[in-house]
Amino acid sequence: MNENTATAKPSFITRLANPSRFIGLADRLIPWLTGIGLILTAIGLVGGWLAPEDYQQGATVRIMYLHVPFAWLAMMIYGVMTLAALGTLVWRHPIADISLKAAAPIGAVFTLLSLFTGSVWGKPMWGTWWVWDARLTSMFVLFLIYLGLIALTRATPEPGQAARAAAIVTLVGALNLPIIKFSVDWWNTLHQPASVFRAGGPTIDWSMLWPLLVAAIGFTILFSALHLTAMRTEIWRRRVHTMRRLAAQRADRTMGGTA
Repeated sequence: MNENTATAKPSFITRLANPSRFIGLADRLIPWLTGIGLILTAIGLVGGWLAPEDYQQGATVRIMYLHVPFAWLAMMIYGVMTLAALGTLVWRHPIADISLKAAAPIGAVFTLLSLFTGSVWGKPMWGTWWVWDARLTSMFVLFLIYLGLIALTRATPEPGQAARAAAIVTLVGALNLPIIKFSVDWWNTLHQPASVFRAGGPTIDWSMLWPLLVAAIGFTILFSALHLTAMRTEIWRRRVHTMRRLAAQRADRTMGGTA
């Protein structure tokens, strides 16, 4: 064996394959992420409330400071799940399927909030709560995918048994992400085109842009805290399940020996 290979330290991702080490890291990070996320989110939302009104939409534009971060997270969380699916199928990382399972309910909530705030914003702008245009329909499809994955990951009480199937479905569902992103460019929709992440730069004035970015960063950090918390809970749940199964097996052997 090569001496360098034998003495090489495992990578950070490899070290996280140890559930106990991951729980220790999560315990240290969660309080910091929660505090920083809450502070940034509060700054962004207060800044959005104090920002000037839009010359066309008036005060209604302030829904943007919730809707845009929710929509961003709905897609970003699915991107995290896609990476976790690759980790399950390609790299066989033991924490990957836990990450996917833990992220799905959080992603579903943010997607639902995105749909709800979008409807509230759309009512005064479009005169209707809902239209089946490409952007809204593809976001609704994303919500259904989230629900399907939640059901699939909980289809069996045996931890990890549905991991491979959930990973495959997640990768197939990832095809919906570019449809959501470019739907306003590919089809004629009521939804406005991208105004922040676009080739020509943002079209929003800085007085309205900075609180939006701060709120989006704050919500993203809060998601990180929620995700780590859910992953930590899932690891403990699997440990308890394993302990109960082993105890039941020992009890069966004891009863069998007594009989």
